[in-house]
Amino acid sequence: MPDTAYDLVIRNALLAGSTGSVEADLAVSGERIAAIGHGLGAGKREIDASGRIVTPGGVDSHAHIEQLSGGGVMNADTWESATTSAAHGGTTSVIAFAAQHVGKDMRQVVDDYAALARKGAVIDYNYHLIVSDPTQKTLKQDLPALIAEGHASIKAFMTYDAIRLHDEQMLDLMAVARENGAMICVHAENHGMIAWMAKRLVDRGYTAPKYHAISHPRASEPEAFERLIAMSALLDQPVMIFHVSTREGAAVIRRARGEGIKVFAETCPQYLFFTREALDKPGLEGAKWMFSPPPRELEDQDALWRALELGDLLTISSDHAPYAPDETGKFLAGRDVNFKQIANGVPGLQLRMPLLFDAMVSKGRLGLSRFVALTATQPAAHYNLPHKGDLAVGMDADLVIWDPQKRVTLSDDLVLDRTGYTPYAGMEVTGWPERVFLRGNPLVEEGKLQTAPGSGRFLARQAGPAAAPTGNLPMELDPDRNFGAKLL
Repeated sequence: MPDTAYDLVIRNALLAGSTGSVEADLAVSGERIAAIGHGLGAGKREIDASGRIVTPGGVDSHAHIEQLSGGGVMNADTWESATTSAAHGGTTSVIAFAAQHVGKDMRQVVDDYAALARKGAVIDYNYHLIVSDPTQKTLKQDLPALIAEGHASIKAFMTYDAIRLHDEQMLDLMAVARENGAMICVHAENHGMIAWMAKRLVDRGYTAPKYHAISHPRASEPEAFERLIAMSALLDQPVMIFHVSTREGAAVIRRARGEGIKVFAETCPQYLFFTREALDKPGLEGAKWMFSPPPRELEDQDALWRALELGDLLTISSDHAPYAPDETGKFLAGRDVNFKQIANGVPGLQLRMPLLFDAMVSKGRLGLSRFVALTATQPAAHYNLPHKGDLAVGMDADLVIWDPQKRVTLSDDLVLDRTGYTPYAGMEVTGWPERVFLRGNPLVEEGKLQTAPGSGRFLARQAGPAAAPTGNLPMELDPDRNFGAKLL
């Protein structure tokens, strides 16, 4: 046996990567995976993981943390509370949002948000740049500089009065992303359909939380997808579509990808496990299940699982949006309100991984390798986090040791974010994170956090291959075919 002294050796585990699993030992030196095999040398610390499964730490690429919403509501979590909850669920990297509101300076927004993250984060992190005020300074000065500094993805909204962009503004933003090498991520729903439906519902007295699910007609999703994809094709600028909820939306993405358009998409656990019936509760209780787009039907869940299997949906993120069900969060406007006045969003950072482990591994839907791919490897690759998301020599030693037999009944008391509830309360899952390591260092053991606030690191990144144009410009933007007009 070699006499190399590693910092950590995990022995006798089932090591699960995105392309397969192997029973072997894993060694860590410094912050990286140093070796995988049998008969590895001694470690300064050794863990016998017999009967356990080791996966890479989860990468949650869509979470709202210590962020003011477009409606002016501050969510419940700090960076410390949100990332602590994430760590306990096996997530070791997160991409949150530095959110610009109209009238705010983009550079100042990012600087202020970075200070909050540096102070509180206990896992590694980056953030998408939400642009809601695409002024010339934002487009020509701030975004190019911020992209160059490692903020290589931009989010835009096609709905919500206070933050949505019109089509012309979206095209301007896409052009900046294309020129500077950034991914565009979009909340895509038809604003007019939603506004029209919501007004008619409220005017006729249909104000309970359950009508939130009716106010977002399912047709609003594929229509917005088609429009966004048409803009993407016009500029040859890749896009990521967030939180796909309908079978029609998934079908639009599949068709566009089949036509060679570079479009990516994600979904979230809430669309895989809930239907609109979850909102049909007495009084205001249904507000706990209000999120946008809303949950749909059982056949949509089946379609989303199929799209995940086919690769049309690339990742499963939490869309963690933690609003407490009280006057600090969902009911900031009071309790004598209609559904449009209730903050919508649900917490999910901590339970994303256990919910999906139960569904995909314990219950056998898609399997262990696809679980790793969808929750860690593919989000890391898509957002160009080169040392995250898989088990291989040279990767960051972000590791989760799972007890695949442990059964846990989810409850409000179990979760560690600051919303005070989980929409998954009462569900039982099989499989639970027993130990979590970040860059080879203990992060969570015996249910306790092992590190201090601020120990997480900013993951500066460039956009990577996913954001690269295909080179297939349409005639109107190709100088060789449009009479020499250089528009990009």
